[in-house]
Amino acid sequence: MPITLTDTKRATIAQKLADMRAIQNLILMSERQFIQECSDNDIRSRLQDMIEDDEKNLGIIETTITQYGNPAEPKDKVQKMVNQAQEMMQGSDLSLYEKMAQHELLKHGQVLSGLVVHKAAQVVGADVKEALAPLNAVNFENRAHQEQLKGILEYLGTRELTGQEPDDSIWGQIQDALAAMTGVIGSATTQASDASDMDILTLIFMDHQKAKTLIREIEKTQDPNKIREYFGQLYKDLVAHAKAEEEVVYPRIRSFYGDGDTQELYDEQAELEKVLNEMKASEPNAEAFQAMVKRVKDMVGDHTRQEESTMFAAMRKNMNDSQREQMATEFKEAKKRLQNQMQ
Repeated sequence: MPITLTDTKRATIAQKLADMRAIQNLILMSERQFIQECSDNDIRSRLQDMIEDDEKNLGIIETTITQYGNPAEPKDKVQKMVNQAQEMMQGSDLSLYEKMAQHELLKHGQVLSGLVVHKAAQVVGADVKEALAPLNAVNFENRAHQEQLKGILEYLGTRELTGQEPDDSIWGQIQDALAAMTGVIGSATTQASDASDMDILTLIFMDHQKAKTLIREIEKTQDPNKIREYFGQLYKDLVAHAKAEEEVVYPRIRSFYGDGDTQELYDEQAELEKVLNEMKASEPNAEAFQAMVKRVKDMVGDHTRQEESTMFAAMRKNMNDSQREQMATEFKEAKKRLQNQMQ
């Protein structure tokens, strides 16, 4: 039968990522609300640092969702919970201590969601594991925030119960805990910490690596169902990637990369999409399908080598860091729109 583009397991992970994005927006809204309600300068400073981290983490989640390539909406019950929590955080029924206690639970839940998604990625496929790798930074920083929130809660709780300030050594204890945690996980956090503001070259390279991973997965399995799953994802990824490049990247580079070389990239992607559509209508165990897998592998290899060598070199020479980062933002937005249309 013709290959469909939606796999249940991948769609379930996509919805979990959408849940995480909804919760991350709630976390940011709550922290901004806490700063308005809190008069303690030390706590306000710590909350402001958390907001900066969480704005970056939201960007990482957004980037991860786009790289994953399966857009989804959060579960109805999660969206309902977010709406109720917003009302609670903005209301006056709870004290600041009580609100922040609920906030710490949100952080804890976000850590668990990130860990569960990673475990699921290991089961579903190498390409999923690769696409979701940037979430490590979000998981680690949320754990660090939990430690800080415990200190803030001790401080607020003591003051709320007694009207007096707690022992100042509590902040030293929290800093010691954070230093110990940083020693264990700092390197992994650093590796993924820039996922929210990658430049266009990094995003294109990540797409190339994911496509090559999917092709390898198709080649090494004889299970028709797995082939359908992997090809369905490969089709969506390559088509969205190609159209986003044609919309955002190629028109911008033509002036310095040259008409001939730029047109060659357009032509290669048009031919690739033609082959992908033929595969989509084929049986995965047919000889013709297997032959087209080899053809797609060669086409992707040739195309990516050109982009990663001569095109990347031209972009580094003719575009500054800010321009490449701005192009990355536009590229992600274009991919997101195209993915939603394909969905």
